[in-house]
Amino acid sequence: MIQREKLEWNTFFRAVFSIALPVAFQNFLSTTASMVDTIMIGSQGELSVAAVGICSQITSLFFACYFGFASGALLFFSQYWGARNEKGINRTFGLAFCCMLAVALLFCLVAVTNPSLLLRIYTDKETIVAVGVPYIRIVGFAYPLQVIAMIVNFLMRSTERVKPPLFASILALITNFVLNWVLIYGRFGMPKMGAAGAAVGTLVSGIVNVTLLFMFLLKDKSTVRLHLKDMFSWGDGFLRTYGAKCVPIICNELFYGVGQMIINIVIGRQSESAIAAMAAFRVLEGFVFAFFGGLADASSVVVGKEVGAGRHMRGYQYVKGFAILCPAITFTICLVGFLLNGPILRLFGLGVEAMYFGKYMILIYLAAGTVRTCNYIMNSCYRAGGEAMFGTVLELSCLFAISVPATWIAGMVLHLPFLAVFAFLYTDELIRLFFELWYTRSGKWVKPVTAAGKETLAQFREEMAQR
Repeated sequence: MIQREKLEWNTFFRAVFSIALPVAFQNFLSTTASMVDTIMIGSQGELSVAAVGICSQITSLFFACYFGFASGALLFFSQYWGARNEKGINRTFGLAFCCMLAVALLFCLVAVTNPSLLLRIYTDKETIVAVGVPYIRIVGFAYPLQVIAMIVNFLMRSTERVKPPLFASILALITNFVLNWVLIYGRFGMPKMGAAGAAVGTLVSGIVNVTLLFMFLLKDKSTVRLHLKDMFSWGDGFLRTYGAKCVPIICNELFYGVGQMIINIVIGRQSESAIAAMAAFRVLEGFVFAFFGGLADASSVVVGKEVGAGRHMRGYQYVKGFAILCPAITFTICLVGFLLNGPILRLFGLGVEAMYFGKYMILIYLAAGTVRTCNYIMNSCYRAGGEAMFGTVLELSCLFAISVPATWIAGMVLHLPFLAVFAFLYTDELIRLFFELWYTRSGKWVKPVTAAGKETLAQFREEMAQR
């Protein structure tokens, strides 16, 4: 029996504390590991911070190219878990793994053999390129490890095994921090490697993370077991079903990455102080994104499980709860960051001008980031519910019609001050918010892929029509 629309806060917060917060914290730690490089390299000066920041933008493009496959897999994992369909989970894992690994190997090849080509796309500063080349060449070897960790993480989260990925992330972060401290500064007789030392720390921590994840995955045989035969059994229309749901998500992430690349090209043509400030801000933004991105992943698990099991109204209620909770958390984090901007920004070894830029970038993001979080969480829930097209079309339309051209004109044509250029990065978010709030309330995003979910869909539609 589908209940009337009413958010059960006790049930909601039980789901948040049992699944969402551990996943968010684990995601926070995973992202933190990649940011430790930028923070610890701050003692080497503004130039090194700028170089590592540019390299991080390359990694962000790589992320955009493979994350669509992972996000699509999360949709199927969560719904199949709700329906207890182990074969479906296996097939999804195998297909997503192959696609993601192919992307990783391509980026690895380019990063290792011709790193300067990638760096010169993002900046025209040869001093930054010279520092960034050894860093990105070493980090390139970690790209395959990154996608393996991602797909295993998503599998374990979707099947409500949140503690093992959290433990693996903690150990990987500790490994990264210790190796950075030794290799960046040349402790214990080791050579002082600077940015290259930070890259070695990232690579080794990735090996530690993947090794631990597979140990946990192989040890636990009571939840979902992986079988090679099922992982590569993609017949019976599965490829068509997977493609219909995932292609919009893949296109969304890929073209969003291209849009961000264009924006980063504009930023890379600003002053070295502006580039360094942007690198520091990306780290702070990454901390925020790590937490609410983890909540978004968790919301996908919770909502997808309910939709897959046929409890659509409960899934609808959860979406409303997450759409309120996550922006509130983001605003709080950004406000604390702004109030403590001085001590935080000094960690990066920034100069006076870069410190000034950083302070007001955080202030701008206090408003823009809160709205962006709300949009992101709702789009993630649409995908978990089985609808990927609406969010894709809306996000890409606003990005390429508003944000990208506005930023390009401000920075490359009008040559406005850097903070004005930065403000144009988020000009599309308010427009997206209006449409996404309407679509969330409509409930049209509930489109299950499981038999159990399809059985109760008509009843849910009837209930929504009576509102």
